[in-house]
Amino acid sequence: MNVINKFVNPLKILSNSAWRLNRSYSSASNEEVVFEKLGDNRQGVVVVGLNRAAAKNAFGQNLTRRLSNIISDLQHNKEVKVVILRSLVPGIFCAGADLKERKKQTPDEVVKFVSLLKSTLIGIEQLPMPVIAAVDGPALGGGLEMALACDIRIASNDAKLGLVETRLAIIPGAGGTQRLPRIVGPSIAKELIFTSRVMNGKEAKELGVVNHVVDQNGTKDAAFQKALQIADEIVPNGPVGVRMAKKAIDKGLQIDLAVGYAIEEACYAQVMVTKDRLEGLQAFAEKRKPIYKGE
Repeated sequence: MNVINKFVNPLKILSNSAWRLNRSYSSASNEEVVFEKLGDNRQGVVVVGLNRAAAKNAFGQNLTRRLSNIISDLQHNKEVKVVILRSLVPGIFCAGADLKERKKQTPDEVVKFVSLLKSTLIGIEQLPMPVIAAVDGPALGGGLEMALACDIRIASNDAKLGLVETRLAIIPGAGGTQRLPRIVGPSIAKELIFTSRVMNGKEAKELGVVNHVVDQNGTKDAAFQKALQIADEIVPNGPVGVRMAKKAIDKGLQIDLAVGYAIEEACYAQVMVTKDRLEGLQAFAEKRKPIYKGE
């Protein structure tokens, strides 16, 4: 039981009903990360948009801190059902680290910044709700590491994806050496990292780096539109069930199968006591769509 409790904290992730994202995360064009809550039929969907056009969305101090703050607030918000991470800058997803800024940093400052970036991407990875990356342009180095931290990845056919750090005589330092092997297997991950190979969307799909590849067909946000379609499929489902399913999968991947089964059982126990489960049964009996409240 102690092992289970280590991985499953019963409904703690759902306990804070307050809407904490109230720090004036506006859609102002001067913000390097823009936060938007969608409305109408997409209530519960949040879009986090990278908006640092001058540096191709490269991870500088300001962008990274702002992204970190937004992710921290999302961590405890049960009203959010899906997060979509995208770029608001045409033709680029994220160019990785801001090398011009890094060139001016001392070695100690570089280490501190990489630690901040890593913790930010871990924060994305550990969000309780599904996170979808819409890659409509190049995602290189830290940009791909950020996409790998998401649950679902969609790339346009002309996107460019690669962990290219060995070209600079360094290694991926924000989780790339750990996430990529778990997604595509160690042998493929080693080849991609050792060679600094850059893939297009189709190649990334064939290797399992992304879930879907979409044609632009004159649309500059094709991956984002696909992300919205997937979000539309997730939103009607029980939010507690979706979050517990994510927790069971993520935690189960970290340990042996026997303990994984125990984690799944513990997560299932959490959905058994929800009003949503009763609503789902009632809606099924009445042959109507359920109305879930996340409780």
